[in-house]
Amino acid sequence: MTEDRNAETTSPLTVVVSRRVKKGQEVEFEKLSSQMTERASAFPGYLGAAMFRPSSADDPEYRIVFKFRDRDTLTAWEESEERAELLEQIESLLVQPSEREITSGIVTWFTLPGQNPVKPPPKWKMTIVSWLALYPAVTLVFVMFGDLLASVPLLLRTLVVTVVVMLLMTYVLMPRMTRWFSFWLFSDRNRQSR
Repeated sequence: MTEDRNAETTSPLTVVVSRRVKKGQEVEFEKLSSQMTERASAFPGYLGAAMFRPSSADDPEYRIVFKFRDRDTLTAWEESEERAELLEQIESLLVQPSEREITSGIVTWFTLPGQNPVKPPPKWKMTIVSWLALYPAVTLVFVMFGDLLASVPLLLRTLVVTVVVMLLMTYVLMPRMTRWFSFWLFSDRNRQSR
C-alpha cells in the first residue's frame, strides 16, 4: 500500500471524471468544461486532457480524462480557486454529482472508451497482456536493429531500445491489446453488469 502511495506522489496521475448533464444544458456544460481545461493547462504539471461526449442520447454521461505530472501538482490544481469557481457552475448543470477516479502507472494502458469509472483488470491479467505486447515489440526491435545496436555501448543501446518499446507500448500496442483482450481483461465486470 505504501509503495502504491509513493508511486502516486511521484508518477503521472490520470483522473477520469464522469458527469451526467441535464438535458438542454449540454452547450453550457461544454463551454464551462473548455474553460476548465484552459485554466488547468496554465498550471504546472498539467499533461493534457480529453473529453468524451455521450455515446448515445439515452446516456447523458460525459467523460473527462486529464493528467498531471504527480500528486502535488494535481492537488495544487484541485485546491485552486480557479477550479473551484468553475466547478460550482458545472455541478449545477448535472443530474448527479461528478464521479471521479485517479489511476497511475500502467493501469492507464488498460482503459476502454465508455468504461468509466476506470476499474483496472486484475494485476495478473494486466501482466500477461503486457507481456504479450512487450515480447514481440522487443523481438522486433532486435530483429530490425540488432546488428546496428550491437556496436552501440550498452547504456545507450538500452536507452534507445526502452524509449522505442515504451512509445510502441503506450501509443500503438496497448490500446489495441486492451481492445482485443477486453473480453478477458474485463470479464468479471461483464458478469457483474448483466
